[in-house]
Amino acid sequence: MKIFTLAAIAGAVTIIASTASAGEADVVGVRMTERGGTYNFSVTVRHADAGWEHYADKWEVVAPDGTVIDTRVLAHPHDNEQPFTRSLGGVRIPAGLAKVRVRAHDKVHGYGGAEMDVDMKTGQAGPGAGQS
Repeated sequence: MKIFTLAAIAGAVTIIASTASAGEADVVGVRMTERGGTYNFSVTVRHADAGWEHYADKWEVVAPDGTVIDTRVLAHPHDNEQPFTRSLGGVRIPAGLAKVRVRAHDKVHGYGGAEMDVDMKTGQAGPGAGQS
């Protein structure tokens, strides 16, 4: 009984340590195209996914005022596929926005990793303001 308890505690510590080391989800690439008044975003995310307890679970297109325009839910971990790219089509960007920001989220840290700004006229993406 004591051996099982110690093994269970050691296993729990290992799980906690592995999920803590995964860090925040970073957006490392964005490609945006326009088609018929809506936009397609192909976003590359890097995150040291560590199974179902700690993985990048979504990315979002966000207006400069922080309003979430659209969300791409990531339904499973990508432990063995890093970085990975997923797309979202049919995104409607409100008129008058010069740029949008793309940010990623993970199940443990939430937001906080590298974000990218996308110029709506040129489609060019670069590090978000205040990030290098």
